[in-house]
Amino acid sequence: MRVLLALGGNAMTNAEGRARPEDQIAAAEVAMSAVAGLLAHDVEVVVTHGNGPQVGNLLVKNELAAAVVPPVPLDWCGAQTQATLGFVLMNALEAALAARGVERSTATVVTRTLVDGDDPGFASPTKPIGRYLPADEAALLQGHGEVWEDRGHKGWRRVVASPEPREILDAPAALALIEAGFVVVANGGGGIPVVREHGRLRGVEAVIDKDLGAALLAETVAADVLVVATDVPHAVLRYGEPDAEELGEVSVAALRRHAADGHFASGSMGPKVDAVCRFVERTGRRGVITSLDNITQAVDGGAGTVVTPA
Repeated sequence: MRVLLALGGNAMTNAEGRARPEDQIAAAEVAMSAVAGLLAHDVEVVVTHGNGPQVGNLLVKNELAAAVVPPVPLDWCGAQTQATLGFVLMNALEAALAARGVERSTATVVTRTLVDGDDPGFASPTKPIGRYLPADEAALLQGHGEVWEDRGHKGWRRVVASPEPREILDAPAALALIEAGFVVVANGGGGIPVVREHGRLRGVEAVIDKDLGAALLAETVAADVLVVATDVPHAVLRYGEPDAEELGEVSVAALRRHAADGHFASGSMGPKVDAVCRFVERTGRRGVITSLDNITQAVDGGAGTVVTPA
C-alpha cells in the first residue's frame, strides 16, 4: 500500500506556534516517529508538508532587510523551505527508523508545480500572507513590486495570487526514487509555483494551497490513500457548538454537501476537505483527515474522517 501523508506547516512548529530551528527539529521528530511506525508495518509512504510558518519567517527577514538588499521572491522562499524542511524531516525519519531497526533510504525532491499564467489571481491577488505593517514600511516593499492592502487599524498586509496547481513537473523524479525504495519528501508547500512562457519555465510570486498540492501529488504518484494530518482527530460538523459532531466514515458526496452548507472554515478545515474530496473523486480511492497520532489506524480506515467514493 502506498500512502501520501500531508503534514501541515504547523506540524513543524511547537505547541505555541514558534518556529525556531530547535522547535522545528523537535516537531519533525514527533511527525517522523509516526511515519516510521507506518514503514515498520510495510506501508510505503510519500511525505509532503506545509511551509507557512517557515515562509513567514523568511518574509520577516525580507521586510527587515528591504532597505539594504532586495527581497527574496516567493518562489525562492518556497524552494528554500522545501530544501530545509526536507533536510530536517530526513534526519528525523532516519533516526526514528534506526530506533526501530528498520533500514530505508530517504530523499527530498525540490519540486516545481505548474500553474496557469492567466489564472485570475495574478490580476487580482487576494491571498494574505505575512505580518501587518505600518504604511511607510509597506510602501518600501511596494517599491520592490509587492502588492499590499490597507487593512484599517491593523495596518497593511501583503496579498498574492493563489493559483490552482495544474501539474507537478518533478513527479517523474519523485516516482523514480519511490520505485527505487526511497521514502520521498516532495512538493512541500504545494510546490514552487512556475508558469510556462515561450517554452520556458519561470517562477512566479504566488502561494499554492498546500492541501490541493497534496491531493495532486497523491494522484500523480498513484497513492492508495491520502492522509491529511492535522491537529484534530476528525473533521467536525458544527465545530465549537454544543451539538458538534465528529465525522467518521463519510461518502465524498455527503462531505461535499456538508462543505456546501458551510461547516468547514475556509482558512482551516475547508481546504483539507476540498483536497481529500478531489483525490477521492478523481481516483476512486480513500482519503482520511485525522491527527498525526492516529495515522497508523487511519491508513486502514480505522480512525479519523474516512472519505470513500460512495
